[in-house]
Amino acid sequence: VLVSVTCSPPQNYPLYIRSVPTENELKFHYTVHTSLDVVDEKISAMGKALVDQRELYLGLLYPTEDYKVYGYVTNSKVKFVMVVDSSNTALRDNEIRSMFRKLHNSYTDIMCNPFYNPGDRIHSRAFDNMVNSMMMQVC
Repeated sequence: VLVSVTCSPPQNYPLYIRSVPTENELKFHYTVHTSLDVVDEKISAMGKALVDQRELYLGLLYPTEDYKVYGYVTNSKVKFVMVVDSSNTALRDNEIRSMFRKLHNSYTDIMCNPFYNPGDRIHSRAFDNMVNSMMMQVC
């Protein structure tokens, strides 16, 4: 399982990446970077008129034989990517959607911190705890 928060374009660098187990972390980094292209394609396919009223949850970006990759975009174009094991059939679409909402709410709490500089890597114990509890729920 992997959770990634990525900065808005044009930088698209990761602000936060957390994976369990950690031995495939490089493979997960590659998966996140390739999924950012799919997120951009989905956003541009929606058209300019629908961008302001779009659903933030993008759904399943693409499945592989080992993983399912889901995406979510905030109004400020910060991208959340979640990679889940394909063998986990217990997760439904509405559960993934609610996990992204929790992730977005925690990210909003970080942005409200006056000591956080937007664009810096996320180093928050509360955010880590929330991501860990989400990962425990999925695993």
